[in-house]
Amino acid sequence: MPSSTTKRSDPATRRAQLLDAADAVFTTHGVNAPLELVVQHAGVGRATLYRQFPDRHAILLALLERSAQRTQDRAQSLKDRPDAFFALLEYQAERIVRSPAVSDYWRITSLKDPRFAPARQQIRDAFAPTLARAQAHGLVRPDVQIRDLSLLSGMLGAALRGPTDAERRRLVRQALDIVRRGLRPETEADADTGTKLRAD
Repeated sequence: MPSSTTKRSDPATRRAQLLDAADAVFTTHGVNAPLELVVQHAGVGRATLYRQFPDRHAILLALLERSAQRTQDRAQSLKDRPDAFFALLEYQAERIVRSPAVSDYWRITSLKDPRFAPARQQIRDAFAPTLARAQAHGLVRPDVQIRDLSLLSGMLGAALRGPTDAERRRLVRQALDIVRRGLRPETEADADTGTKLRAD
């Protein structure tokens, strides 16, 4: 007979299976894919799906919440690295490339739906100490603020325009390179060049 601990863990296990299945299905078929595909991929019944998630929106919100938690966990694992801010940006970029349909949904919907606000804040909170550390080590300009994260994410989101995985990876690498160059502290040579351009 299963232990009470096992019984208690079953709902959490099924929820994780459903989220894994939804992530895979939405990545392959888009966020409007039939939820029956999620049920089939997870190997559970329809009733199990709807007990956990009343609708498609609830699934996508749960995926964002899980992504936010994983971002926070990743930030914690990188806490001793001065360049953790850039490592987290690369982590976010990989998510965009791997699941473009889901990432695009989050980008469009989360800005106008207050239910997404806590997850977005959790992501900002994960990035905040890594940004401060990067600035303290002279890796990022001192005028960059955590609220600029949405702008940086938007730049990485340009990779969503790629029609293939290879093209999206090329675009996101290019975006990361531009972001790195734009965030680095200004050198004396840069300042001299800027002054000359303004004078011209």
